[in-house]
Amino acid sequence: MIVTLIVIAVVVALVLFIIVGAYNRLVALDQRADQSFADIDVQLKQRQDLIPNLVETVKGYATHERGTLDAVTQARAAAAGATSVNDKVQAENMLTGALGRLFAVAEAYPDLKANTNYLELQRELSDIENKLAAARRFFNSAVGEFNAVRRQFPTVLFAGMVGFGSDKPFFDVGEGDRATMNAAPPKVSFTA
Repeated sequence: MIVTLIVIAVVVALVLFIIVGAYNRLVALDQRADQSFADIDVQLKQRQDLIPNLVETVKGYATHERGTLDAVTQARAAAAGATSVNDKVQAENMLTGALGRLFAVAEAYPDLKANTNYLELQRELSDIENKLAAARRFFNSAVGEFNAVRRQFPTVLFAGMVGFGSDKPFFDVGEGDRATMNAAPPKVSFTA
């Protein structure tokens, strides 16, 4: 009788140990994913703070490119107002596209391309873009690890009951941009 009680106590203790360990691992991975998203937010904020200076510098040279400048300003405002991961992904993809158009406009102005202020702003933006890419990779790695552990046995048995019932979304390019990236490359022609 005592042996049976000891065996039952050991089994219950072992099950509790496994559950507590799995829960603590979920909490740690959830925190890591949240922290890595906060790192992305910091880089996005730096980029958003830099963009008005870049727009003003280009505006001085490219006065008739108002549509492009307005698109960058609107995309920046949308990015600054985004709150969820999915909203931020969409807004940041729009902003990246608008910035690409802004740099294309700048190519038409040799004086602007030689402007020290513009070159410094472009260098800072490039540096921030590199940091953002690294932060996104780290975030997606943290999210992938969280999602994998959340789905593994025995965690899958109780994850939903303790507040970890769904996967975290990745910070990706989105379905529309993915289709564009997977399409055949454009043909380049220099004929008029």
